[in-house]
Amino acid sequence: MINTRTQGNWILPFLLPISLVVLAGCAREDTVSFSQDVRPILDQNCIACHQEGGEGYKASGFSMMSYEDLMRGTSAGPMVIAGDSLGSNMIVLMEGRADPSISMPHGAMKPVDKADIETIRTWIDQGAKNN
Repeated sequence: MINTRTQGNWILPFLLPISLVVLAGCAREDTVSFSQDVRPILDQNCIACHQEGGEGYKASGFSMMSYEDLMRGTSAGPMVIAGDSLGSNMIVLMEGRADPSISMPHGAMKPVDKADIETIRTWIDQGAKNN
């Protein structure tokens, strides 16, 4: 006679690891801070050109001096679309998905690290908050 109470117990050791993986995938990602995480990346890679008097500012009217400037975008439109990193022109330019002549940063400047781009992407996807 089969004991129906213990019949399914053999599966428990297999379900626990699977459950932990599923729960880990559902865990909330850390909030990315504009002031603590994004601002330093922009200061290191972008601000030299994208401030009043800089070449990037002269060419596009795009200043990165403040959160408000960043969100204002260029004379041609927004650079950051809160919640949409894929459609945000700033990410498109940093990843080189646009014409090479307008990829950022320009010329001989070192490309932005992929990890830093990912930080900015996450911040945008989290709503591009002034936090």
